Amino acid sequence: MEFRLLNSIDSPSDLKSLTNRQLETLCEEIREYMIECCATNPGHLGSSLGSVELAVALHYVLNTPEDKIVWDVGHQSYAHKIITGRREQFKSNRTKDGLSGFPKMSESPYDSFGTGHASTSVSAALGLATAANLKGEHIKVVAVLGDGAFSGGLAYEGINNAGASGTDLLVILNDNQIAIDKNVGAMHNYLLRLSTSKNYNRVKNKIWSALGNGRFRRSIQKAVLTTKNFFFKHATVFSGLGFRYFGIIDGNNIEELIDTLNRIKDLKGPKLLHISTVKGKGYKPAEDNQSVWHAPGKFDIETGERIKTESAPLKYQNIFGSTVVKLAEQDKRIVGITPAMLSGGQLSDMMKVLPNRTFDVGIAEEHAVTFAAGLAANGMLPFCNIYSSFLQRSFDQVIHDVALQNLKVIFTIDRAGLVGEDGATHHGAFDLAYLRLIPNITEMAPINEIELQDMLYSATLDSYNGPITIRYPRGNCQGLELPEKFTAIEKGKAVLLREGSDIAILSIGTIGNQVIKALQTIGDKANKVSHYNMRFLKPLDKAAIEQAAQKHRVIITIEDGCLIGGLYSAVCETLAGKQNTYTIVGLGIPDRFIEQGTITQQLKECGIDAEGIIKALNYFF
Repeated sequence: MEFRLLNSIDSPSDLKSLTNRQLETLCEEIREYMIECCATNPGHLGSSLGSVELAVALHYVLNTPEDKIVWDVGHQSYAHKIITGRREQFKSNRTKDGLSGFPKMSESPYDSFGTGHASTSVSAALGLATAANLKGEHIKVVAVLGDGAFSGGLAYEGINNAGASGTDLLVILNDNQIAIDKNVGAMHNYLLRLSTSKNYNRVKNKIWSALGNGRFRRSIQKAVLTTKNFFFKHATVFSGLGFRYFGIIDGNNIEELIDTLNRIKDLKGPKLLHISTVKGKGYKPAEDNQSVWHAPGKFDIETGERIKTESAPLKYQNIFGSTVVKLAEQDKRIVGITPAMLSGGQLSDMMKVLPNRTFDVGIAEEHAVTFAAGLAANGMLPFCNIYSSFLQRSFDQVIHDVALQNLKVIFTIDRAGLVGEDGATHHGAFDLAYLRLIPNITEMAPINEIELQDMLYSATLDSYNGPITIRYPRGNCQGLELPEKFTAIEKGKAVLLREGSDIAILSIGTIGNQVIKALQTIGDKANKVSHYNMRFLKPLDKAAIEQAAQKHRVIITIEDGCLIGGLYSAVCETLAGKQNTYTIVGLGIPDRFIEQGTITQQLKECGIDAEGIIKALNYFF
């Protein structure tokens, strides 16, 4: 497609001279460009397709980057990136040294706040607006809530504070759900235009001032609010929180969006504009199957067929999904919980078979953990399935609501370690370290799919009590044949995979497969290397560590988590004060945030791929 209009847009100022018809054409071109780029370089497509008109309208009406837009989660922000001087760079979206898949302050002045996790926009926007007031700046600040972010508790906390503060702030609720309850009809449209009219609001403010602050004014206001809520049924809750509510309007109608934004942008105080958009808008396959096309991977533009690698091994998510179903069918205490990652974490398998015992609680990780604690307190056995980087958000709940009471909640930690193209906001770099700090917790990490299956089973046994965590990565398993029966794993017991004479490698989790690969590569030198699969970070197999120290002159730890506080730290703590006749070296994620790229590139960057391990070994051979 020839992107005639799009190629002329190098910044939002270039939008100002376009007519409404030209803006509609521009939106069509942005969609086509986005589809073309994402077909070969995958990303979060569906949400961004639905928010094209919103991005264009906001930059058309506002004076960005002086005015601030905070895009919640960031899944909606592709059009925003494309029209803010990053059109050509967008081809490098989510690749190493390319654009981040999410808004990022260091990437562009138009990215007023970095986002990647849900529900942060209102709090951040309120901070930006308050700072502007304190500095005497007269700017507009907009928070765009969307893609499920309104189900997160932080969004409600921000709205509650913003409404009470009276700060000038516009929150746009971008509702892209299929079953949206739309307000339609002539009376609704008339009242919407009336309530956003500058003349109406000027006269209204004069009337309220003239009535003073007495009982009569409050009675009149109550009657007006009751009448308004009859026509605007979503307005009640926001009015009660101190927001003026406007909506619902068609968020895929550029003319209506621009008209409404122009009408309300100069109104004082907290405002909420409720818009309806279609997730996947403009690309039929994405509209028809919105969940899949949230992040579809590579696809054929003409047919909409998603391109998959044939005969790929099962993913760790598949192993979790099928195993928890088997366990739940045998044990009626087992329930499954996920914070809006039902299909991504593969708890959808359990939802299909046991829907009454499977709970998707929305983007609410803190609630998910405490909900699981409540279930455990009354005799259930919850599997709480959360991505590693999202579990960070419920650190307090893990400590206070689960571990302090020694409740048996089984946390299955998905996307542990380096995750690839999502980058720094989504790496599971910290769970090994921050969970190790907490009393009563058992921390496990399997080296392959067989161990994952057996750890899931073992966690249900009476010999395992208190909170349990089992971490595993995003992506393919090792392709091993799964045994029909589960095998119990002794709690806190490491396994010596191979015995050597000189160097001991202690690995935890699937990163151990990089060790196996390295040792298969170096020939006879491998005879000098022992490999311990630690399996548990807590309780730690101290006997295995001490044995490694006694028999080898070098100990190398390797983990796909941060070095500070993880396996390396635990081994150093164990051996501290003992006779030092050995050298300890730690390989892991260094003390910095790792940017987007492929997992292969990221492992190499951190020196924890097979090549990096060989390099470390060669230093001591």
